[in-house]
Amino acid sequence: MQSTSMTTSAASALPDTPCYLNGDFSTLRDAKISVLDRGFIFGDAVYEVVPAYAGKLFRFEQHMARLDRSLAELRIANPLTHAQWQGITLKLIADHALSTGTETQKDNQLIYIQVTRGVAMRDHPMLPGLTPTVFIMVNPMKLPSDQQRAQGVACVSAGDFRWEKAHIKSTSLLGAVFSRQISVDAGALETVMFRGDHLSEAAASNVWVVKHGKVMGPPRDHLVLEGIRYGLIEEICRAAGIDFELCRISRAEVLAADELLLSSATKEILPITLLDGQPVGNGQPGPIYAKLYAAYQQAKEES
Repeated sequence: MQSTSMTTSAASALPDTPCYLNGDFSTLRDAKISVLDRGFIFGDAVYEVVPAYAGKLFRFEQHMARLDRSLAELRIANPLTHAQWQGITLKLIADHALSTGTETQKDNQLIYIQVTRGVAMRDHPMLPGLTPTVFIMVNPMKLPSDQQRAQGVACVSAGDFRWEKAHIKSTSLLGAVFSRQISVDAGALETVMFRGDHLSEAAASNVWVVKHGKVMGPPRDHLVLEGIRYGLIEEICRAAGIDFELCRISRAEVLAADELLLSSATKEILPITLLDGQPVGNGQPGPIYAKLYAAYQQAKEES
């Protein structure tokens, strides 16, 4: 059994970073939840990760819309309005800058938002009438290196063994932990997954296939978490005159791609140049990636 002194030591090792928990502004070192919180017991919770560039929230309303969808799937009423979420988040960004002695205008941050069903004695049904637990924290965002952008990254593939409600941004992420570990063990950045013969997504990213100048991604359904970049990449493609389609993509089409791309809040858009040890296309980041990435940076400036 772990001693109290060991537990205290582990807690004191946490950073003194500002956070928000159930109406109070605190720090990661001091914030506490009940051991009977359903997020802890069951993973009965959803989350969002919102990027902020130079203190400005990026596509915040799209993140809030996805949070609403995830909460509705779990039959949890959103405990805050979008304006309240925004106000708390902006305060935490400012508090983080003060606590670290940095200038908000020069920092990029990731805002982590989590809502659980609340606290109750352990029982599987979706118990009504509970008060949701609301947690928000802000951390520095580490973007891909210049070398990764110039050379692309290596990925491996695997079967998608996760559940069939992937459209919910749930905190029940053991499947993602397993799938991400596959790439870690292989010395790769990400694990590109297939449900049967068709592309789904990566462990913590969406995957895009480029063929003959056309950008393709898996359809919006229950088998894939629709990343916020789904809408953004479609907007960029339409504006740039790049063909765009969401459709079932076979393994053969992935392997024959001219370019493969990852997208996520932290990766933005990133080229895969090696998959399972084999080069993608000519083994270099391609022209569609270059156009999408440049347009993405412009979208950040305009946010």
